[in-house]
Amino acid sequence: MHTYKITCVLGIAVITFFESCAVRKYEAPQVDIPESFRTIADSSAGADITADSGIATIPYQEFFTDTTLVSLIDSGVARNLDLQIAIKQIEYAGQALTQAKWGNVPTVNLTVGQASITRSSDNSLNGALAGQFLGKSYVTDYSSALGISWEADIWGKIKSRKDAALAGFLQSQEAAKAVRTRLVSNIAQGYYNLLMLDEQLEVTRRSIALLDTSIRVTTFLRDAGNVSTLAVQQLEASREQAIALLPQLQQQLLVQENSLSILTGRVPGRINRTIHIANVNLHETLAAGIPANMVSERPDIRKAELAIRQSHAMVNTARASMYPGLNITAQGGLNSVEASDWFKVPGSLFGIAAGSLIQPILQNKRLKTQYEQSKISLEQSALQFKQSVLGALGEVSNALSQIEKLSEQEEHTSRQVDILGGAVKNSMVLFDNGGATYLEVLTAQNNKLQAELTLAGLQRERLSAEVLLYQSLGGGWKQK
Repeated sequence: MHTYKITCVLGIAVITFFESCAVRKYEAPQVDIPESFRTIADSSAGADITADSGIATIPYQEFFTDTTLVSLIDSGVARNLDLQIAIKQIEYAGQALTQAKWGNVPTVNLTVGQASITRSSDNSLNGALAGQFLGKSYVTDYSSALGISWEADIWGKIKSRKDAALAGFLQSQEAAKAVRTRLVSNIAQGYYNLLMLDEQLEVTRRSIALLDTSIRVTTFLRDAGNVSTLAVQQLEASREQAIALLPQLQQQLLVQENSLSILTGRVPGRINRTIHIANVNLHETLAAGIPANMVSERPDIRKAELAIRQSHAMVNTARASMYPGLNITAQGGLNSVEASDWFKVPGSLFGIAAGSLIQPILQNKRLKTQYEQSKISLEQSALQFKQSVLGALGEVSNALSQIEKLSEQEEHTSRQVDILGGAVKNSMVLFDNGGATYLEVLTAQNNKLQAELTLAGLQRERLSAEVLLYQSLGGGWKQK
């Protein structure tokens, strides 16, 4: 009795030891995250660093105020093919997770009817015995049986497989969110590009009209002997250069419209818009939040962290595969050597139960190699996670810096447009009073047009920077 107790205690101790070695608890990776984003502290772009939750928590329906743009994004979210593929991947991973949850359920097989006949050699032992005891040279066997097989998860191998499948399923969800975030950004960028091309096309046409007027006036002055033919030729060459730019801009417009149509899941066609880029509302303040929140909001970073979880679970699985496996099997049913006795109960009833504890010893080093490879994969996942965090911090810092500098450029260019607007008025007054030539008036008007085009370009770049900041913080995947 005393020996039996000692044996039980030792058995429990051995199992506890192996189990503690087999399954190790997951610990979140440690990564250095600064308290604030670089360039925020001295930024004059209106970024708010006091808010714990930044613009990433704002749905795109609220972040963008242009109803046409929001409608395009709605269409993209509903119909974009890349996003639909990512959603299908969620369904695929969900099936794998469902399958993994059945790992603890026994395997059950039913043999409805099995019949066999064996004819052994007359000179063999089985043939001689069959002839001696059965009076015939062949043996028949008829059976119907229910078999059950079950593996006890004493080392946590099956649980680790479930954890890996769950992490894979959650990764597919984060991947879909990342696709949606990029989609929102790409549609917004494409829409602003379209508005910028509209502005460039309009300015080019106004420049052509201005050059037409300049040519007429210069031709009149040439005929009056005030200017040479060279002045007229230079203006005509500039006009042809501007006209040659029109088909290029029109082609770019068509390509951009087609690109936006495809992003929104539509057949390539015209994109309706009713607003000018100068009328698009820029955000006065952009709350970037804190870097720690960015790590929790960005789908790609969350996906990278889940990859570590999955790799950790695969390490546990590979480790547990090197320990003994406890398998329990049972089988029962009807068995008879004669077909006429097949279903006679209880004479044909049989039952078998067995348990086996199998310890892998020599598997061509396959199990050890799998274990070492899983540890390397875990280290790779941890490095990729840290890399994704560092990259995200850089993206946010770059976007904030770009917004800051573009705001400064926009402020000065806006003043330039105002000054040139005043110059146009003054030139008209001087011309009316004989203090300036009409060429000077045209030059002032052309300078103002070019400054307005530069200002529109800066506004387009700032809009793009705001979208990039929204994306780099992880915004765009949340919806109302």
